[in-house]
Amino acid sequence: MLRSFLVLGLSLTLSCGYVACQSPEQTQAEKPLAVQLQLLSDQLDLPTAFAVPGDGSGRLFVTEQVGRIRIIDQNKLVAQPFLDLTKVVIKNNGYDERGLLGLAFHPQYVKNGKFYVYYSARSQGGGNHKSVIQEFTVSGNKNAADPQTGKLVLEFSEPESNHNGGDLKFGPDGFLYIAVGDGGGANDRHGEHGNGQNMNTLLGKILRIDVNKAPYAIPADNPFKAQAGARPEIYAYGLRNPWRISFDKSNGRLFAGDVGQNQYEEVDLITKGGNYGWRVREGYHPFNEKDPDPKNHIDPITEYPHSEGISITGGFVYRGKAISALQGKYIFADWSGPIWYLTESKGKTWPRGVVQPRSRPANWQVYSFGEDEQGELYILGVNTENNRGFLYKFQP
Repeated sequence: MLRSFLVLGLSLTLSCGYVACQSPEQTQAEKPLAVQLQLLSDQLDLPTAFAVPGDGSGRLFVTEQVGRIRIIDQNKLVAQPFLDLTKVVIKNNGYDERGLLGLAFHPQYVKNGKFYVYYSARSQGGGNHKSVIQEFTVSGNKNAADPQTGKLVLEFSEPESNHNGGDLKFGPDGFLYIAVGDGGGANDRHGEHGNGQNMNTLLGKILRIDVNKAPYAIPADNPFKAQAGARPEIYAYGLRNPWRISFDKSNGRLFAGDVGQNQYEEVDLITKGGNYGWRVREGYHPFNEKDPDPKNHIDPITEYPHSEGISITGGFVYRGKAISALQGKYIFADWSGPIWYLTESKGKTWPRGVVQPRSRPANWQVYSFGEDEQGELYILGVNTENNRGFLYKFQP
């Protein structure tokens, strides 16, 4: 999820927190853009992910790390959870990157009532725990899932408690994309060249599967389907901890915020078969010079150093109508507080600017972003002054 240590009280006091410091590929700094934040709930317990069912109801669904899915309906938090998985989800008190981490509704949810979750569970074999992708179906009550309908889609062992990735998104192709971390610890010390570059493991990858066949099928054009020694589920590789991913509603491009190790955080534009360099590279820079340079690695579209933040929270390209100044810009944040935007330039560079909320908690941690059916944007996290989890909506 974030990183393997907790920095208490770290917020926008970080150096450059409100300055658009530049990575090597950024040719200029963009002007700050101000937004309002409308509080929808401050009664959430460590909110990790956001999804909407696409049924026109306007309901917003938020996962809580401890194992519950909550509903916000007409700007009010529904008392009863949509689904409670606290008995099977691992999440220790205090800092822990395990838990209920991802949620995605099937594109045909209105017809089939199916949705998917990504969570950490106890492992019966080796490793610290296992990551589980499971399918559930809604009950006759639209605000309650049927817990008895759970069907295992995919599970895999995690050697450490951190770097789980955890995001789920359906792409415009109807396939389920799964963001998976490198297995944790530090420096990806797994095998000869790390899990990120090991094609025989799902760790450190973006996966793509077809959930319309039980438990799942491999799409015909997955890039490594026919490659000996490679897992056919792999869509892209060389990632450390792609905590949040998203598709641009306008053109279907896939963005990932990949959490860095010692020095840099990065945003990647994910392409089929792409190698994003980890553990050989961190951001634009060599990381482990003892490893052979990866073939045809893809640099991020932006990076920022740890003088500005410590753990990237990937976001969305804004395609709503409420805030014209944000149209077409990729909005993202750091867990420690700052929010930024990227503007794609004609030269294929992505200058960065600051998003300045006019009202927000003095000290917060940004866990995730969300996008509703209209393309409007939401931000989730924790107010560290009272430890309450929040959901805000971006407003002009």
